[in-house]
Amino acid sequence: MENPVREATEEEERVFYQQKAPQEWLDALAPLGTDEEKPFLETAPIIAIFSQKCGGPNPGDMKKNYYANESVGIATGILITALHHAGLATLTHTPAPMNFLNEIWGRPDSEKPFLILVVGYPATDATVPVAGKVKKPIEQISTWL
Repeated sequence: MENPVREATEEEERVFYQQKAPQEWLDALAPLGTDEEKPFLETAPIIAIFSQKCGGPNPGDMKKNYYANESVGIATGILITALHHAGLATLTHTPAPMNFLNEIWGRPDSEKPFLILVVGYPATDATVPVAGKVKKPIEQISTWL
């Protein structure tokens, strides 16, 4: 394997699954079938998304960017929607911590990794875990005025 993103991600995930994650969290992940192995990080293109807490349009700008995480989250949602409309599938992945992505992608310390977005056509045998299809009825998650 010569994919620095997969190698670094799987190392962080091994530490998480074997040392950091409480049993309750591992139990919640079990129905999804996830573990520290992330082969999808080398079978499809990936986009590393970063937030910028300080910056600006000009080099050297260090103005505080308010609501950085909210803005990046909204922009990422729009990107995912556009990719789906283009017929592509996406998978969000958020290893923790993700600071290794700054080094791999050569991003400055003023940027914080937000998520890894895997993009591509799904494999012909791809499936969604049964637990991922269980949804609450709209009446339980919304109030209409």
